[in-house]
Amino acid sequence: MINSNTAHGSSDPLASEKIQVDRKVFFLDLKENQRGRFLKITEDVSGRRDTIMLPASALKDFVSALSRLVDLEERLG
Repeated sequence: MINSNTAHGSSDPLASEKIQVDRKVFFLDLKENQRGRFLKITEDVSGRRDTIMLPASALKDFVSALSRLVDLEERLG
């Protein structure tokens, strides 16, 4: 699911993705505020939420690290 929003500084995300795994739901929201763009990752487990924020400048490094871990997990079988 992707939402577009041209209003800068809005609390609405510029884009969103939702991933459901068993009883966990992960929300990935690309947002923007006065300090710039960032990715907000929220995990919801039975109503309990944990959130991390990543500045947009860290996204490529984050995705590269995830990709390396996915590759390793696939090799381990």
